[in-house]
Amino acid sequence: MDWPKFLSETEGQIGQFQTKAPDTMKGFGTMSRAAKRDGALSEKTKEFVALGIAISTRCESCIGFHARSLVRLGASREEIIDLLEMAAYMGGGPSIAFGAKALDAYDQFSALQTKGT
Repeated sequence: MDWPKFLSETEGQIGQFQTKAPDTMKGFGTMSRAAKRDGALSEKTKEFVALGIAISTRCESCIGFHARSLVRLGASREEIIDLLEMAAYMGGGPSIAFGAKALDAYDQFSALQTKGT
């Protein structure tokens, strides 16, 4: 899967939904910012949690969004693999399959960041 392209298309679809349900999306945005705010847990730690949940719920869009955020926050590939091991332990075969997708997303977004795009 081309993760950057997939997320771009998803963001376009979300934008279309936002025009039809602006109050809902405004509320979701407010909740998102509040949940990600550094507190007892850092934003990076919270994004690891979110990626694990995305894997367990098999949400490809969520996997892409949170993998991209983890690249932005400086997560290492080794940290991602540790997370994927825990997701596999908790979720079995399906989480292994979606964990592999998450690693691919992380690798693609990392490559883009390395190229400066």
